[in-house]
Amino acid sequence: MAQFNPKEFAEEKIRLLRREINGETAIAALSGGVDSSVTAVLGFKAVGGNLKAVFLEDGFMRIGESEKIKRVFRGLGISVEVHDVQKDFLAALKGIGDAEEKRKAFRETFYKTFSRIAREAGAKIILQGTIAADIVETRGGVKTQHNVLEQIGINPLEKYGFKIIEPLKELYKNQVRMVARELGLPDEIVNRRPFPGPGLSIRILSEVTEEKLSTIKKATSIVDNELADIECFQAFPVLLEGKATGVGEEASRKYGYMIALRIVESKDAMTAKYVRLDWDRLERIRDRIISDIPEVSRVLYDITDKPPATIEFE
Repeated sequence: MAQFNPKEFAEEKIRLLRREINGETAIAALSGGVDSSVTAVLGFKAVGGNLKAVFLEDGFMRIGESEKIKRVFRGLGISVEVHDVQKDFLAALKGIGDAEEKRKAFRETFYKTFSRIAREAGAKIILQGTIAADIVETRGGVKTQHNVLEQIGINPLEKYGFKIIEPLKELYKNQVRMVARELGLPDEIVNRRPFPGPGLSIRILSEVTEEKLSTIKKATSIVDNELADIECFQAFPVLLEGKATGVGEEASRKYGYMIALRIVESKDAMTAKYVRLDWDRLERIRDRIISDIPEVSRVLYDITDKPPATIEFE
């Protein structure tokens, strides 16, 4: 097998995008992860101002995410439109606890939202950062990825009114990072840990509520801060289903949420090994979560590899 050449790949995809967009208005679905960021930059190098970068503030992102993405892309000379659609996504997932149903509800809302944005912008083409792992897991029935349509028989042009272009669909995460470096993206994007398309909604193992979202956002901020210097593929907290008894102030009974920590090493997201984190580091994270988030009573550590587990819980 020939060695992957990121420079040749980028040049080829820029030519393809220029040909496919062909002077029309297009939209890049930008989440801020390395996949969507590379896709957006390739698109701008291909057609410049004919491409609009759109970030959906769906309510399931990290704290301050939209401002961070606007800042990073401003440094690349790219303006990002932020659309606040939190109410739409919260309503779409209301009452849903099953992981697959949650992902499908997110997917439907995601594409309906972009259908409306595309109509308003006069665009009939959407660029998105689907990669090979997304397609493999969706086709294999492991989990539904929100950004996989045509590969499972859904025609986006017929259903939503736009054509989808996926310039990275044959790449895995390590290759995408190589292309990102070739394109000159900053390290904070190149080395960014993966974040699920449905965001924090699938790091809540039950129905999504505003209280649970607030809890997982705070826990995510703590974990990101405490583990910023750790070499790993992925590191995140998950809000488990149900509650557990704990001890509150003055020895009172406390009935709170349970947070699980997931830290793994991987190259392509198809397999992964859990990270043997130093106990002092784990205890510091535990103490911060328990102290800063009174709604939480327990912190657990997941030591399961992939397989048999997946990287994300849902």
